Amino acid sequence: MQSPEIRHDWTLDEVLAIHELPLTDLLLRAQMVHRRFHPPDSVQLCTLLSVKTGGCPEDCSYCPQSSKHDTSVEPERLLTVDEVLSSARRARESGSTRFCMGAAWREVKDGPAFDRVVDMVKGVRELGLEACATLGMLTEDQAKKLADAGLTAYNHNLDTSREHYGEIISTRTYDDRLKTISNVAKAGISLCCGGILGMGESTRDRCEMLRTLAALDPQPGSVPINALVPVEGTPLEDQPQIDPIDMVRAIATARIVMPKAMVRLSAGRTELSREAQILCFMAGANSIFYGDKLLTTGNPDVSADRELLRDAGMKPMLPYASPDPTVQGTRERGPQPKPGTIALSARIPADAE
Repeated sequence: MQSPEIRHDWTLDEVLAIHELPLTDLLLRAQMVHRRFHPPDSVQLCTLLSVKTGGCPEDCSYCPQSSKHDTSVEPERLLTVDEVLSSARRARESGSTRFCMGAAWREVKDGPAFDRVVDMVKGVRELGLEACATLGMLTEDQAKKLADAGLTAYNHNLDTSREHYGEIISTRTYDDRLKTISNVAKAGISLCCGGILGMGESTRDRCEMLRTLAALDPQPGSVPINALVPVEGTPLEDQPQIDPIDMVRAIATARIVMPKAMVRLSAGRTELSREAQILCFMAGANSIFYGDKLLTTGNPDVSADRELLRDAGMKPMLPYASPDPTVQGTRERGPQPKPGTIALSARIPADAE
């Protein structure tokens, strides 16, 4: 159980009422909650790498990696452990403290490929980084293996509300997602779980997704709020760009109903102005994906993000700075940084100053 100050019983009407507050009131309330649980000037820098790209049998309407859609993404082999750790070292050198590995699988299958991912997790932890993975559906035993390897967090998004979900994907049920989330929590891995805005959902759908996330016990340690990146060849390729204020409202609402979570400003940042991103930070976002590419879509380049954070007077967080007790519990489990590993510093690298 989490502390009494964390509520799991938000009603949809309560979440909607928060979301629809006058914007200045919403931002003020979100900032008050944010400052109670988090440093107001710190941002978690996470790097995401696709370790197995394309060929996914799912039919997610937003995803260019689906084998059901005719996109420019071609299936690629699973990367080697050395290739992944080379990318992780570069991410660490640029200032990232969490390294996330994504594989375009519907579900994890036991065998050599999964064993290789387990070795990737161990290697990332030995570099002194938090390790995160998103591999599709997991069994309890698979989640335990990842926990034993030192995995800090597992990403498994709800995407949207249960009611809107059938418009987005038909090859995996909402309850399938909740089952994997339960398996992750049982293994003692921090849950990274959020959704995507701009997929034709209503405000009610967005608030119901946030209510569902807040009802989880424990609540997610990380909540990525993504803006749809329409990709040619996917069913959602013609969706209009989401209004940045809608992103701000969703982030502020997430901050209020999940006070201890790292709220991550995730996909779609390339379409947000510097001012819109800073407004998202004011609303309670304190985590970003950092690096020129997400799984297959673009992301602001490192130099632009360094400049943004510097101009906003914000600094990177150290590893394990999250108030999520599950993250803290993973720190001593699994491989520890190898002797001689360069300590990460909570500042923009010197070459950017």
